[in-house]
Amino acid sequence: MTASDKTYQTIVIGGGPAGLFAAAMTGSAPTLLIEKKERFGLKLLISGSGQCNFTHRGQPADFLKHYGNNHRFLKKALYEFSNNDLIRFFEKEGLTSVEDKNGKIFPSSLKSSDVLNILLRKCREKEVKLLSGSPVARVEHREGWFLVITDAAVFRSRNLVIATGGLSYPSTGSSGDGYRFAEMLGHCIVKPKPALTPVSVKNYNMADLSGISLSDTEIHLYHKGKKTATHRGDIVFTLTGLSGPGIIDFSRYIEPGDLLKLNFANENSFSFNDRFIEDAASSGKTTLQTWLRPLSIPRNLLRRLLQKAGIEPDMPMAAVNKQSRIALVECMCECPFEVEKTGGFKTAMATAGGVDLGEVSPQTMESKLVPGLYFAGEVLDIDGDTGGYNIQAAFSTAYMAARSISQKAADP
Repeated sequence: MTASDKTYQTIVIGGGPAGLFAAAMTGSAPTLLIEKKERFGLKLLISGSGQCNFTHRGQPADFLKHYGNNHRFLKKALYEFSNNDLIRFFEKEGLTSVEDKNGKIFPSSLKSSDVLNILLRKCREKEVKLLSGSPVARVEHREGWFLVITDAAVFRSRNLVIATGGLSYPSTGSSGDGYRFAEMLGHCIVKPKPALTPVSVKNYNMADLSGISLSDTEIHLYHKGKKTATHRGDIVFTLTGLSGPGIIDFSRYIEPGDLLKLNFANENSFSFNDRFIEDAASSGKTTLQTWLRPLSIPRNLLRRLLQKAGIEPDMPMAAVNKQSRIALVECMCECPFEVEKTGGFKTAMATAGGVDLGEVSPQTMESKLVPGLYFAGEVLDIDGDTGGYNIQAAFSTAYMAARSISQKAADP
């Protein structure tokens, strides 16, 4: 390479959806996209079990409910480049989409490779220089230029986009490099932790119920004895604990040692207790399993819960004493599960934590500390729920960064 070959208007680090889209959207100015792995988009290829649910149905306002406590930062990006904008982008490129019963949006082909190929094609159309198999060792900022240093060369640019992802699925290249680069340039990092992960339960005795699922279950989270959050969603019993969208989406708030209380009755404990007393007085011969049948709890799980309460399923309601009734109410309305640990980064679908949002403009994704420095995607302290929300955030933030870069280039 000559000296001019190593100089660009924009360098993007990270070849996932955020990096590819940012590079493709920056316009005709010379752009370099650097990926540490030999292939681009490895994490994109495995998303949605290889089918790539790249977004979700709904309005931007609906999306904001799916990004935890930092959702406000994404408001501008999600409105400026929404799920419908993303769907139209792919349709314009010849890729139609389908929606499943849960509102997830997939390419009609159900092939994540088709999504990746479009992004790569757009980069080539814009004459983006694609460089893979080139890990970045360090980045610097000197006299208005960014220096991006690899083992083979030193590249420089006026703009730098860090889109390296988080720490989840490290085999795809997400090993936290972007946090290191951000710190080199003066940014603070909110401690990363696994997100979108199942939880293991201490002293778990329900492994034989693995695979049993419940819909729209109320989940209460207790931290150091204090109730800190409530969530609803589908749950699944596993060999080691709890999973399902309700648990996975809630996991961003869960820490080892926390207590999860599940409400199988879909009714608060006071109401459940009063209703039991009233029905036991009027229909005392009714057995517990008959009285509980309207709850639609799977038979094996119901028997296990009654066993936990020390009550036989065929016991008449009138025969249940006060102590057993209190135990029943707890098992049905506030069944406790102590969290032993959450899944690690190898199993987590996303990363919570990342570049401190207070140091980044939500209007442009540009650093408030270093002009010309941008962030896009999961490297930011943003994590969405399952269902395409994280990939949508990657595209939306990449769009905002690319638009800002293009507008600056167009200014006289």
